[in-house]
Amino acid sequence: MVGVKPLQMHKIRVILDTEEDVIRTLLVSEKINLETLHHTIAKSFGFDGAEMASFYKSDNEWNQGQEIPLFNMSEVDEGTSMSTVFLSDALEKENDKLIYVYDFFNMWTFYVEVIETSVNTNDDELPKTILSVGNIPKEAPKKEFTSEKLSNDFNDDFNDEFEHLDDFDFDEY
Repeated sequence: MVGVKPLQMHKIRVILDTEEDVIRTLLVSEKINLETLHHTIAKSFGFDGAEMASFYKSDNEWNQGQEIPLFNMSEVDEGTSMSTVFLSDALEKENDKLIYVYDFFNMWTFYVEVIETSVNTNDDELPKTILSVGNIPKEAPKKEFTSEKLSNDFNDDFNDEFEHLDDFDFDEY
């Protein structure tokens, strides 16, 4: 057929954010949605896939971007979910990246990257795990959330601006 683009197959590397190397390489069709990718990743790491999870768009420095949750929590006909976003839209080409967080109580965090694309020869065999390195630890690594330290100038400006409110006796009102 003229003008019909053949389906692509993506080789995706998934790395668990731990000190030890825990890596899975998956082969998936570009036509699957992110919910199928979520279940494929969870299964390849030994999880049942029943916990809440989200993908986050990412840039080349692995900065967390827009969230794609497992379920759409927005108003009707608004927002996205894993079931409505296809792999071909989220991971279009080699080196495209997502951050995947599984089980928000334990915060298992994975780095997902397309490492190769090719023509899909046999869709019946996909998705599948083609490489498994390392074992998942018994407990999720502790996540440390830090923010930039605010300078004391902020507090001084804030106090100066509202200092006059101390002169009021609010009990009278």
